[in-house]
Amino acid sequence: MNHEKLYQELTQSAEIIRALVTGIDQEEANRKPSPDSWSMLEVICHLYDEEREDFREHLDSILNRQTEVWHSINPKRWVSERKYNQQDFSAMRDKFFSEREKSLLWLKGLANANWDTAFTSEFGTMSAGEMLASWTAHDNLHIRQLTELRRRRIEKITEPFAIAYAGEW
Repeated sequence: MNHEKLYQELTQSAEIIRALVTGIDQEEANRKPSPDSWSMLEVICHLYDEEREDFREHLDSILNRQTEVWHSINPKRWVSERKYNQQDFSAMRDKFFSEREKSLLWLKGLANANWDTAFTSEFGTMSAGEMLASWTAHDNLHIRQLTELRRRRIEKITEPFAIAYAGEW
């Protein structure tokens, strides 16, 4: 595993996310394509909570706090419990990017970490390397989600004109 490349991926994915949420107002951020799907605001709130309470926290547990119990998380339930779609989009966007900066600074100090260090919790056994790799891949899941939401936005703002000439989606 190449820690530096994964660090760069997390840095670059934050910039991709920043680009995908730039120019989005509160109304657009709240819009959900269907009742069961997430809005851009919900995606950003999720990323913020995952940044603070999941990936950085659990990676630190694996590397530095082997005797502690891993705290449980429930990201799906947090969407409604924490009223994600009622939050201020601009504030949550800023909070996510602030947390990502904290994560990147923290990760920079882990260049010599033992990525094979593993931790066993109620969720199974996971190495530090697997956690960092999963964190990186997690960003991509939500980049895809935000890209699809931006596409729906384009479809809406270009009405009544067709966008078929752009290519098949």
